[in-house]
Amino acid sequence: MNPDYSKVHNRFKINNVSTDRDHLKEVAYSLVKEGDPFEKEIGDFLLDWLDHKDHVVVQTSGSTGRAKRIKLSKQSMVNSAIETGNYFGLGPGDAALMCLPARFIAGKMMLVRAIMLGLELDTIQPASTIVLAPRKKYKFCAMLPMQLQQSLKYINQFHTIIVGGAPVHSQLINAIQDSRTSIYETYGMTETITHIAVKKLNKFKSDEDKATSLFNALPNVQLSQDKHGCLMINAEHLFKGTVKTKDIVKLHSETQFEWLGRFDNIINSGGHKLNPERIEEKIASTVSSPFIVSSESDKTLGEKLILIVEGSENKIALSKIKGLSAFEKPKQVYHLPKFIRTATGKIHRKDTLKLLKTNR
Repeated sequence: MNPDYSKVHNRFKINNVSTDRDHLKEVAYSLVKEGDPFEKEIGDFLLDWLDHKDHVVVQTSGSTGRAKRIKLSKQSMVNSAIETGNYFGLGPGDAALMCLPARFIAGKMMLVRAIMLGLELDTIQPASTIVLAPRKKYKFCAMLPMQLQQSLKYINQFHTIIVGGAPVHSQLINAIQDSRTSIYETYGMTETITHIAVKKLNKFKSDEDKATSLFNALPNVQLSQDKHGCLMINAEHLFKGTVKTKDIVKLHSETQFEWLGRFDNIINSGGHKLNPERIEEKIASTVSSPFIVSSESDKTLGEKLILIVEGSENKIALSKIKGLSAFEKPKQVYHLPKFIRTATGKIHRKDTLKLLKTNR
């Protein structure tokens, strides 16, 4: 039986301070009253966690639709924390770093894991680049891809890093292959209380292992697909019913899948259904600036594939990109000074496309 959400592990520390439940309330009040904005968010969540209710209200990121507020069971959040601890071998006294904002589920769950598993948690200002003391070592950390990219010189100070919030592109995957750190991409969302599956990104035994790396579901998670090939998730210990996603996947088994892209991003160009996320993977090694693949209306094709690049108008050598079919080659390249992003740093495709239309 998993621990009850009303308990605080006797080995839990936050920023080198040991604390029980009553003292943790005092810490939370102090953060809300005197802390920096990111610390106030931590304090707000801790007060919610320690109140008499059996749930917390959280907000989705809004990256794939309108942001909304939903209720999550505190005991389900504990169950998720225990699953993560078991999978990655986390235990009392292990050092962990929190570099994500506490207003979203990924940050909240770092706090819950620390409280329930007895971790020694350090919290720092969420930023694209993290800065660590030279000899400080951590057993566990959750990051955004952007943070991992900008903080490569520090990653060997971690034993395990999980990366989520956006797909991890091939350039970043190649950059971490020589690291001693075990790095995993995660799949999940607010409704599933962060990750329900993880994919190994480095420390492969062979090139074949790297090429066939898949998302593996955590224990007690059941996967299936709807008629469109979108992933459906059941996990009774985390939520009731079925979470129906708009993520197109290829199921390799009942517990393994390959993520192909978003159903609502599919482009129909000349009768060919194109997956922008898969095309972006092929382009990533050629285009160094942030970019997205999208579409615009075309009299002949219906939808014409376009490439939108953030930053200066450097010439993009599309002819050098290998593995693109004729329909997968962007017919037009546009530049925007700055993309629109969500609060978690993920490119907001629809709003960025609207911005392009406004600027043209």
